[in-house]
Amino acid sequence: MPKTFGYGASQPPISKRTETHKERRSGSVRKSPWVLIIFVLIGGLLGGILGEILHAMAPQGTIQSIFATNFNPGISPPLTIDLVLIKLVLGFNIKVNILSILGMFIGIYLYKHV
Repeated sequence: MPKTFGYGASQPPISKRTETHKERRSGSVRKSPWVLIIFVLIGGLLGGILGEILHAMAPQGTIQSIFATNFNPGISPPLTIDLVLIKLVLGFNIKVNILSILGMFIGIYLYKHV
């Protein structure tokens, strides 16, 4: 049988291989980092919405004070660049509460186990 040209270790002909390409891929699926970002964003969004609902619906007391606690990392006031022809305003603000963080962790858990 003629040798084939290739770099690295030579592989046996296709007929002698023990597993196919599909069999190798089914054992370990590589997940995209974009899917992780989507899971984290959706989990944080749903947790933030639930936190806002519980903040509005919960009776006055400890539970409402827990859900009312949030922090806002971001650029405040926004950065303004006036170039006479164009005025650029750059900034962002994120409102994070306890349930949005919990939702992000649930998103990571689902990403790893789904």
